[in-house]
Amino acid sequence: MGDCIATPPLMEGEGDLIAAAHHILNALKSNKNITDDAKRILANLGSQLSNITSFTESKDEELNDNEGISDEIELQLNTIQDKVMNWEKGQTMIWDYGPEEGYDYLKAVDEARRLTEMLENRSPSSEGSALLCRAHDILQTAMARLEEEFVHLLVQNRQPFEPEHMSFRSSEEDNFEFNSIVSFGDDSFEDVSQRDSMGRSSEEYVIELVHPDVIPDLKSIANLMFDSGYGRECSQAFINVQKDALDDCLFILEVEKLSIEDVLKMEWNALNSKIRRWIRAMKIFVRVYLASGKLLTDQIFGELESISSVCFVESSKTALLQLLNFAEAIAIGPHQPEKLIRILDMYEILAELIPDIIALYLEETGSSVRNESRDILKRLGDCAKGTFLEFENLVASNVSANAFSGGGVHPLTRYVLNYINALMDYRKTLDEVLKDQDNETSPVSEEDKSVISPMGLHFRSLISILEINLEEKSKLYKDESLQHLFLMNNTHYMAEKVKASELRTVLGDEWIRKHNWKFQQHAMSYERATWSSILSLLRDEGIQNPGSNSISRTILKERLQSFYLAFEEVYKSQTGWSIPDIQLRDDLRISTSLKVIQAYRTFVGRHVNHVSEKHIKYSADDLEDYLLDLFEGSQKSLHGGHKK
Repeated sequence: MGDCIATPPLMEGEGDLIAAAHHILNALKSNKNITDDAKRILANLGSQLSNITSFTESKDEELNDNEGISDEIELQLNTIQDKVMNWEKGQTMIWDYGPEEGYDYLKAVDEARRLTEMLENRSPSSEGSALLCRAHDILQTAMARLEEEFVHLLVQNRQPFEPEHMSFRSSEEDNFEFNSIVSFGDDSFEDVSQRDSMGRSSEEYVIELVHPDVIPDLKSIANLMFDSGYGRECSQAFINVQKDALDDCLFILEVEKLSIEDVLKMEWNALNSKIRRWIRAMKIFVRVYLASGKLLTDQIFGELESISSVCFVESSKTALLQLLNFAEAIAIGPHQPEKLIRILDMYEILAELIPDIIALYLEETGSSVRNESRDILKRLGDCAKGTFLEFENLVASNVSANAFSGGGVHPLTRYVLNYINALMDYRKTLDEVLKDQDNETSPVSEEDKSVISPMGLHFRSLISILEINLEEKSKLYKDESLQHLFLMNNTHYMAEKVKASELRTVLGDEWIRKHNWKFQQHAMSYERATWSSILSLLRDEGIQNPGSNSISRTILKERLQSFYLAFEEVYKSQTGWSIPDIQLRDDLRISTSLKVIQAYRTFVGRHVNHVSEKHIKYSADDLEDYLLDLFEGSQKSLHGGHKK
């Protein structure tokens, strides 16, 4: 507080001078020779002297009274000073002896505050100024002690924070992972489509951060310090303690202090783990700890107008911004498709918490926190959009040097369909982040664009990109039959995956019908490319002797021999081809068998009299059994009618 300044004493001899003036005036009045004008002047002078005398007497009485009050104030200050200084001698804290001691101390300090205000409002005097300086010193010492007591009560009565006892499931239970798709290697794809279990709950938890028994004490200390002009010291002490408490909270939640540079340099596996922890920590921190911190601040400073808001914002924004800065680092990082699920999780949890953050930082003092939260949410949305578009680019640019063995479902196809199927849990969010992105390559009409969601448009576009890529990959097969089998397998997989999942609601039944038709067309093209030339050997054209209608046994024998060789070649190669879907495999076998066995039976039956039995290498039943071996992915061969 400021230095105390003494006032000068009153002039001495003032009463004697006034008495002499009265004596001279009375002597003049007794002179009978003075004029009327002189008499009037003397009367006025006498009136003024009477007023001066009256004022002086009143002043003397006030001085006597003040001397009595000063004595009383000094006695009170002595008592208060003894109480204050007694607690300064030791290292013990007042409230450790119980709230009664605390309130007794508060009562004494409040009396010091009242006496200080009284002395400040009195007329200045040397004695009063000395008392005022003394009162200020006592009050200053007491305020320093109350600040210590305030901090001590906050720290020593902090309640344990145990997030593991709250019903927020750990993200370590997540069962969905995306691997890197840079190479699209066979081992990089898993046929999984369930969303990770975040344990998201709409319940809110407000806990007692400080034992409720000491809240009245903290409130009383705060009110007295603010009333005494020490509000800044009190609020700063609270802010410092709460900052430390929030740091401890983040430590318990396993949230590290990382710079944006640290995050950007981190390997994905480590970063993935930290994102999981962030998602869990963010909800607990905002919904539980910040909400509880706001309650505590209001309980202590709620009667001090805007002080409560300032204390809460200043004590909490550093920790919250630490969490938000991590999200910002993720948002400005590279757009790697394996991160998309995690980015969407972060976007959703922040979007879910924005109303809570706005409610907690409602006043003007919290505007920077509100704005930062909204800005980072937008950046996460932009990052999610960019990551999905990067995934499209990776699918389009994926090039294979060699044909995929066996012509089955390519890993790229599995990955893309599983990827977008997993994204179905984020349908609303993806519609939101993709809605402003024009998709000029989307293979839908303008009419469809008006009814299909933004996510649906992008999914259609992505699958079209995939189909173009698969067409290019099919050209790596030298065998036309295998080209069609490959495209049949992959198109069928797409159609079945969509039909059996939530993707159906996005892509629609018309899309499914179109792709059913496409894979059926590839199946028919496979049959034509494989069997048309072989079955032509079982026709009657050209087996007659030249110049007659009689059957040439030689030509008939050559035809059968050529058929058997061709069949064996198909068997040898196509047993190594793969149709992973059992139903599709059976359907194609049956369709093929109906055509091949029927043609063979008819041909052999019609010419049984023209060829000896030793030239019939396989019966129709044998061929039918052999056809059941096709598309198993394990190459076999036929020699002499036996499998090898």
